Amino acid sequence: MRVIIIGGVAGGMSAATRLRRLDESAQIIVLERTRHVSFANCGLPYHVGGVIKERSALLLQTPRSLAARFRLDVRVGSEATGIDREKKVVHVRDLATGETEDLPYDKVILSPGARPVRPPIPGIERALTLRDIEDTDAMVAAIRGQKTAVVIGGGFIGIEVAENLVHQGMQVALVEAMPQVMAPLDPEMATPVHDALRAGGIDLHLGSGVTAIGESSVTLADGTEVPADVVVAAIGVRPDTALATDAGLTVGERGGIVVDENHLTNDPDIYAVGDAAEKTDALDGGATLVPLANTANLAGRRVADHIAGLPSSNRPVLGTAVVKVFDLTVATTGANEKRLQAAGRPYRAIHTHPASHAGYYPGSEGMSLKLLVDPETDAILGAQGVGGEGVDKRIDVIATAITGQLTASDLAELELAYAPPYGSAKDPINMLGHVADNLRSGVTRSLQWHELDAAVEQGATVVDVRTPSEFRAGSIPGARLVPVDELRDRVAELPDGPLVVHCAVGVRGHTATRILTQLGRDAVNLDGGYKTWAAGQATRA
Repeated sequence: MRVIIIGGVAGGMSAATRLRRLDESAQIIVLERTRHVSFANCGLPYHVGGVIKERSALLLQTPRSLAARFRLDVRVGSEATGIDREKKVVHVRDLATGETEDLPYDKVILSPGARPVRPPIPGIERALTLRDIEDTDAMVAAIRGQKTAVVIGGGFIGIEVAENLVHQGMQVALVEAMPQVMAPLDPEMATPVHDALRAGGIDLHLGSGVTAIGESSVTLADGTEVPADVVVAAIGVRPDTALATDAGLTVGERGGIVVDENHLTNDPDIYAVGDAAEKTDALDGGATLVPLANTANLAGRRVADHIAGLPSSNRPVLGTAVVKVFDLTVATTGANEKRLQAAGRPYRAIHTHPASHAGYYPGSEGMSLKLLVDPETDAILGAQGVGGEGVDKRIDVIATAITGQLTASDLAELELAYAPPYGSAKDPINMLGHVADNLRSGVTRSLQWHELDAAVEQGATVVDVRTPSEFRAGSIPGARLVPVDELRDRVAELPDGPLVVHCAVGVRGHTATRILTQLGRDAVNLDGGYKTWAAGQATRA
């Protein structure tokens, strides 16, 4: 059996090596149009920044090493120019010599990846992109001796590139046409990311896109001119489906190659994996595009299983992701609030601000967590985390809980490893579960930061139960200060009508809400406290 894999890196190479481990007799040919078939593409920005000093560290395997260990016929600099499905041949061109040949196949695995988005901005041809080793080499050469850079796009790659250009001593501006960076985050969760970028020395421009790229500057929609010896376009990627389209394979509305539960296209002998293929969304079952390496790796492995006759499946995806922003860790999984609102799906939001580990042990760092929950079923719909150490493992636990179909309240019951250097006796995950359970059972009620103005307009009184010193440092306009420890004795001071109670992060607010409720008052807790409200207000500035 001859299997031709078009495209290497994550999806293609995982399919090739897994298939060899399952079938020693298969003839496996890998066609890769670049000069590098197996490299750590997620590490590219860090080599640009000098964090990963040796370029060779990015090169995982070579055609020679793959031939020696796996007997793979890897052909770099070879481009598949077409697929004749009737004759079952792949047309191939050697990019160095221009020579062409037709390769017969039994099975084809498409893993062509995605191409950077390059909008029709005047001067866009000057902008660099970062998708492969060749791009990395070009960027390293381009920044040598230069002082200023503009990165267009505030997604994962844009942020990583911007930070690493700062590491190289450059004056860096990051331009994002939307009001916030990192679209998977909700606005109040993006506020600390904006703060970290600015604190790291990045000139952040939000809500104003690029209209022109000149020889030494970039012009924004608001008329601002930003100096730019180097320009990087990190606006996003589109699935590379040219080969699939020309071959008559089905491409979906989202622009990716349509595949079934076995990663098969509408041709029973052609599979598609990686960034070019559509995925099934784990939450609503619809088609989605998730250009992540771990998803591509697993898909390649599952295709090899199917070809070898083993049971396989097309795993739905949550889009779990993490990014470093200077000293900040930002991670997400599942749906965000914006997406749920757009879909008209009911949800309940929970904000907490725990410490990474026991506060009495040195080095504890704060974090902000957001959990989104179905109010009827208590199912976990998504989560976001921003902060210091430990954010990644909390989001990983929640992603695992979603996959295992645990409810939000079930998080309270998880038995998680604890020692003071690593966590707390009540882990932040457990605390999310306790809050979810209190809301589910009706023990307490909460109000979101963006709902506060409407509640006040309808007659609610805001009650601040923090200390006087906290109140003086910053408070919600119109709030009445009654510290929680004095609340029972001073409840008569509060006016009739509904009360919105808040503390710094929600914990004392919960206690105060329970006191007031049991004293017969109509009280709700401001979810996430003053810290979440302040972060939300920053998005309105």
